[in-house]
Amino acid sequence: MAQEVERYRKPTRVLHWVHLCAFVVLFLTGLILFVPGLAALAEDSWTRVIHRVAAVVFIIAPLVYMSMNWQATWRGIKEAFIWGADDIAWLFAAPRYYMLCDEKAMPPQPHINAGQKLWWFIALVFGAVFVITGLIMWFFKELAPAALLQWMVFFHDVAFIVSGAMLFVHVYLSFHPLMRPLKSGPWNSMIGRGTVSVEYAKSHHGKWYDEVSKGKKEA
Repeated sequence: MAQEVERYRKPTRVLHWVHLCAFVVLFLTGLILFVPGLAALAEDSWTRVIHRVAAVVFIIAPLVYMSMNWQATWRGIKEAFIWGADDIAWLFAAPRYYMLCDEKAMPPQPHINAGQKLWWFIALVFGAVFVITGLIMWFFKELAPAALLQWMVFFHDVAFIVSGAMLFVHVYLSFHPLMRPLKSGPWNSMIGRGTVSVEYAKSHHGKWYDEVSKGKKEA
């Protein structure tokens, strides 16, 4: 059996899947409201009820996680907003890596690479936009000025488009052959024990693996 190293702890994995499920439900029910041709599916406002239930889960799940895992939360937030030489190197190497399957083109990476960091950044920023605009449209619909509500709808829609597009990119790249998706790579790290093979860790997140080997764990 290949040697493995823990990449994500159980609380992180649970949050990932709960939040993802909530987002997918929000995306699909929001799509029904966003696309005029699907308006018939929104009859009797049942999709709005489902949308709001999913929104509650979308908001509460991270808050519960944060209250129980503050250090991991703060470390993750810093990862999304601090960019450096490793990220620039990844951006230059990414075309050869993903289009030509040139694995040697990718320099050693830390815990998350620039692509993952961009997705995480978008999740944080536009997640906040979703929450703020959604709460205003939900609870202040009768009180807020019409102009404010129109702006909230606009920013909510922008967050919907950007986040939805990036979700498809995120899923697509996770299935890339070089990511070893179903054996020792990212899917394995989010399912089961949350581990990746040592070989995968060294080839895709070499700097992170060096830290783990020295006893500095990431989650």
